[in-house]
Amino acid sequence: MAATILVIEDDPSIRELLAINLESSGHRVVEAASAEEAEQFITASLPDLILLDWMLPGRPGPQFAARLRESERTADVPIIMLTARTDEQDRITGLEMGADDYMVKPFSPRELVARIKAVLRRRKPQLTEDKVAFGSLVLDPVTHRVYANDTSVVIGPTEFRLLHFFMTHPERVHSRSQLLDKVWGDHVFVEERTVDVHIRRLRSVLEASGHDSLIQTVRGSGYRFSATAG
Repeated sequence: MAATILVIEDDPSIRELLAINLESSGHRVVEAASAEEAEQFITASLPDLILLDWMLPGRPGPQFAARLRESERTADVPIIMLTARTDEQDRITGLEMGADDYMVKPFSPRELVARIKAVLRRRKPQLTEDKVAFGSLVLDPVTHRVYANDTSVVIGPTEFRLLHFFMTHPERVHSRSQLLDKVWGDHVFVEERTVDVHIRRLRSVLEASGHDSLIQTVRGSGYRFSATAG
């Protein structure tokens, strides 16, 4: 699936090259020339992943990464650091400051796309095109189809995204506000009870196959996707 990638790089030629390669891979790209410019975008809408240059004007990349990790809202946004520094200690510093991966310039655009896919698979599996299965319940992001006991399930777009998130994050309790941020997007302002409406619809869709029991209500906390009795 396409991800929104924020490229923070002060060299316009490098930004353009990155944007061309990422967009050709199906991603949406937003560009920023400084940490301050990037903050304006992040305030309005969280990206799915950040490509962060080490040497930025004003605030260096590692310091900006550390700041993002300190904020609850941005703590889970994947970060790949881009740098011309080859020293091992610099690489360690970048990772310790919050980067998920580290690429030394110059690098292959194909390798960068592969690294992005790997980081998203680890940190945001709901954004990949990998087919996901939970017992006899199978979801295919590429064809946008769901199968239960080998039978195709008719499902709405919001319920599909909700199920995809649940299936890629099983056994965890998610509050309504967390589900709104992760499934609807943190820039979409809707009431938390909207989650309950779509949970009911999703359970209704899965009821015929008996998979509705996988979506558990955790009183006072939210919802959990689990095959274990709650």
